[in-house]
Amino acid sequence: MSLLMLAPAQPAGAADGAARRAERLEPLVLDAAKGFSVTRYEVETGVYYRWRIRSDGLEEYRILAPELFRESWIDQVVIEEKEVKPYGLHAVEFDDEGEIDIWFIPQRPGEYRFYAEGLDTQGFRGVFVVR
Repeated sequence: MSLLMLAPAQPAGAADGAARRAERLEPLVLDAAKGFSVTRYEVETGVYYRWRIRSDGLEEYRILAPELFRESWIDQVVIEEKEVKPYGLHAVEFDDEGEIDIWFIPQRPGEYRFYAEGLDTQGFRGVFVVR
């Protein structure tokens, strides 16, 4: 598994302990036979979320959500109980079975797509609706 990181700023009030109260989104399961288990998430600006992504390991998956990540404050990414504190995020990649948690706060309303690179026409695409 790997990360690609960029550099946004931390939002005002982000250090107030909101991370301790993250709302858990329904996990996104990457299934080689079925595609994404969830294709639509509805979230709110200013709310802290944990997005768990699980891979079946049957394919290599590079999950991109560049606009969502650019318009969110990324607190941490957890891979196998190891925390990464990025300044930003572009994609996460699975080479094997496993899971990655992305902890974030959306900052701007809009519709932001997420997809598996090269597999988006095979059921590996979805949208975050941020209100």
